[in-house]
Amino acid sequence: MFSRTTPIPFTESSMRTISSVREMQEFSEQARKEGKRIGFVPTMGYLHEGHCALVRKARELAQIVVVSIFVNPMQFGPKEDLSRYPRDFERDSGLLEKEGTDIIFAPSGEEMYPKGFTTLVQVRELEDHLCGETRKGHFVGVATVVAKLFNIVKPHCAVFGQKDFQQLAIIERMVRDLNMDLTIVPFPTVREEGGLAMSSRNIYLSPEEREKALLIYASIARLQTSVRSGERKATLLKEEARRILNSKEGIAIEYAGIYDPETLTGIESIDHKALYAAAVRIGNTRLIDNIILEV
Repeated sequence: MFSRTTPIPFTESSMRTISSVREMQEFSEQARKEGKRIGFVPTMGYLHEGHCALVRKARELAQIVVVSIFVNPMQFGPKEDLSRYPRDFERDSGLLEKEGTDIIFAPSGEEMYPKGFTTLVQVRELEDHLCGETRKGHFVGVATVVAKLFNIVKPHCAVFGQKDFQQLAIIERMVRDLNMDLTIVPFPTVREEGGLAMSSRNIYLSPEEREKALLIYASIARLQTSVRSGERKATLLKEEARRILNSKEGIAIEYAGIYDPETLTGIESIDHKALYAAAVRIGNTRLIDNIILEV
């Protein structure tokens, strides 16, 4: 461990893991003094190609790339199994080293939320729709941990995947409303063969469930075709998506609709562009996906 007064040397040839909040802050402060630009990718680990694509984007934008691995307990609800979330730090570390990551920030729960922690960050209104309707408090946990990570890592830019569209919208609003001094960089959803959006939770799917999960992308492709063909009525598009998702048994639709991409509220027709977003449960696995439909 480095003391508070010891400068932390930076060498571009080696990846290091930092678990201390203070050490991470000192590293970033030193890098900024040296005029180095810091790119940041926050994750909960169990990385896949989608995460690696975010890391590569951060590398394009910055001289130092920091990736956090922290399974945030604050964003798990009482009926969501925090202990079940997949973890494999050794595997994640190997992937990140191949991508040229400079720093893995991997704090403990006690380091992030020490005894007596009571402060929360809430982005109102945006948190109430889509996933927020059934996952009450989830986005308070997301906003709180991301705000803390920004204060700890001190990045110039942070890259977020568009698969988690609501999360991205909330983080962008938080940064804007609180005048945070960094740029949020959205990155397109990375998909598996067949169109399934990459997710750490895909590991839970059986081969049969994975086939059913492909219907999510099938609904996206169908709605894109319908809009390009001139359909503008959100109700008809929603019905079309639900018919596809309900075409096989074992898919429980949590939501699937057409929304305003700025407010995340439902709309009646598409004038310029709209968000199609869906969340489904297949077996015990919850999957989300979305696409911007443009006229």
